[in-house]
Amino acid sequence: MQSIDITYLNGPDIAALGITDQEILAAVEKVLDAQGRGKTVVEPRVHLVPESSDKGHFNVLRGYIEPLGVAGVKVVSDFVDNYKQGLPSEMAILNLFDPETGKPLAIVDATSITDMRTGAMTALGAKHLARKNSKVLGHIGARGTSYWNVRLLDSLFDFDEIRVHSRRPESRNAFGERLARDLGKTIKVVDDWESCVRGADIVVEASRLPEPAPLLKTEWIKPGALVMPYGTMSAVELSLTDIMSKVVVDDWSQCRKGLPFGALRAHVDSDRVTQENLHAELGQIVAGLKPGRENDEENILFWHRGLSITDIALGQAMLDKARGMGLGQTLNFARY
Repeated sequence: MQSIDITYLNGPDIAALGITDQEILAAVEKVLDAQGRGKTVVEPRVHLVPESSDKGHFNVLRGYIEPLGVAGVKVVSDFVDNYKQGLPSEMAILNLFDPETGKPLAIVDATSITDMRTGAMTALGAKHLARKNSKVLGHIGARGTSYWNVRLLDSLFDFDEIRVHSRRPESRNAFGERLARDLGKTIKVVDDWESCVRGADIVVEASRLPEPAPLLKTEWIKPGALVMPYGTMSAVELSLTDIMSKVVVDDWSQCRKGLPFGALRAHVDSDRVTQENLHAELGQIVAGLKPGRENDEENILFWHRGLSITDIALGQAMLDKARGMGLGQTLNFARY
């Protein structure tokens, strides 16, 4: 008789790992390289909307990483008003599987993984697409992923000025205070979008809008800037892509026509962004198959929708570290 056991990593286990910024970035960059070389499978995400997209929905992400020998499925909820109940807007569970037999390997609290891997994607996008001397960051949004955006970006660029804005004053003020404490530098909390965005070298738009609204104006974008919008509902003008030298995405299959949501949804549906005029997927750039930024004058837009393989890679890295530290619980799945 064979026993199949699975490892369960809960939230406290993940916190106890003390995973470093460098470990997060390394895990995500490694899987991006594998994606660029065709060594992964990324299934387009699917959505479950229980009542209305205004209230919230679930995302289901699926993928396989050949170099790591692991497959996975993540289910993440996205409910914008959860703050009213003292809950994070996004909560997630990651399931890892043996791709040779289908045997379940682990169940991982992926709430922090979602935040970390999103921040890593933002930071790695900037590593390859922003000007090397970028010193001013403008960040719209204060949700969970926002913290890791700013933290991991600053670990690479050591900004002279970090500006943050979000719709609710209490949210943006608390966000600024947390960043100031953890990064050990002054954070400029501003009251409006323009003050946050205008003249910034790197612009991140991670707003939480109930419906599309062009709040980020194209005219505010500094020549040579990198712009990274990834809100579920678009906050950018249609003209934004008109000023871009290059448009890069994380995975075209999740950006193409016929899919809901996303910062550039209207741009794709109106053929402003197509597979033909797309510069590259980030994985192709990381793998050295396509160029990233080629000069300081380029305006570049990077749209990332969220890659299942980054969740899986970071989850696997956490699982490996947890085993070495004796963290996690062993659960019996079945006996055959």
